[in-house]
Amino acid sequence: MLDALGTVGVHGHEAAAEALRSADVALKAGSRAGIVPVPWFDACYPALLNFIADPPPVLWIKGSTDVLARRAIAVVGSRAATRYALDVGFRLGSELAERGAVVVSGLARGVDSAAHRGCLDAGGSTVAVLGSGLDRIYPAEHGALAATIEKDGALISELAPGAAPLPEHFPLRNRIISGISLAVVVVEASENSGSLITGRYAMEQGRDVMAVPGSVLSGRNRGSHALLKDGAKVVETAEDVLEDLG
Repeated sequence: MLDALGTVGVHGHEAAAEALRSADVALKAGSRAGIVPVPWFDACYPALLNFIADPPPVLWIKGSTDVLARRAIAVVGSRAATRYALDVGFRLGSELAERGAVVVSGLARGVDSAAHRGCLDAGGSTVAVLGSGLDRIYPAEHGALAATIEKDGALISELAPGAAPLPEHFPLRNRIISGISLAVVVVEASENSGSLITGRYAMEQGRDVMAVPGSVLSGRNRGSHALLKDGAKVVETAEDVLEDLG
C-alpha cells in the first residue's frame, strides 16, 4: 500500500512539474508575442463571463483589454456564406459599430469575418474569439485581419499560446463568443451549422438570441429559421438588435 502511495506521489509530482514547465513555456511565448494572460479574478476579465456555467479560468488576450468592458453583440453565421449573408454580416457589423457596440465573432471565413470587417470599416472595435492559441491564427489567411482587429479591439482565447486549431476547440470557444455578449445574431445557418451551437449556448446563458431571415429555396437558412420558430427575434438592422437591450 505504501509502495502504491509512493508511486502515486511520484507520478503526481512529475505531473505537477510538467504542468509548471508547460505554463512557463506558454507565458514566455505569450510575452514574446504580446499576449497577456487574464485570470478570472482580474479586473480586466469580462464581467459577463463570470455568470456562465463554465467560465474559462484564464483568458489569453492580445490587444485592448478595455474593449472587453464595453457593450458587445455577437454576429455569427455560415463559413460558406452566400453573397447575401456576407453583405448582411458586413452591414450589421458596420451599423452596430456606428451605434457604439463592440462586435464579437470568431474570425472564421464567411459571416464572421464579414462582421469583423464591417465593424472595422465603420471605425469600431471588434473582438475575435479564437479556437487556437493567439500565436496560431486560424484560418491563416486572416492574419492581416487579426492584426487590424487587435489595434483597437482584441483577440482572445482560453487556449494558451502554441495551441493548435483542433476541431474540438471550436464548439468550446463558441460559449465564450456568447458569454461575453449581450445578444447573439445568427446570419445564414443551416441545420448543422456551428453557429447554432453558439445560439444554444446563448440561450443557456440567458442571452438574447436573434436571427436574420433568409431564402427558403435552399437549406442554407433552416437553422436560422428554426431559431426564429423557437422565439428568436427577427433582425434586419442594428436597430432591431439594440432596441430591447437599452
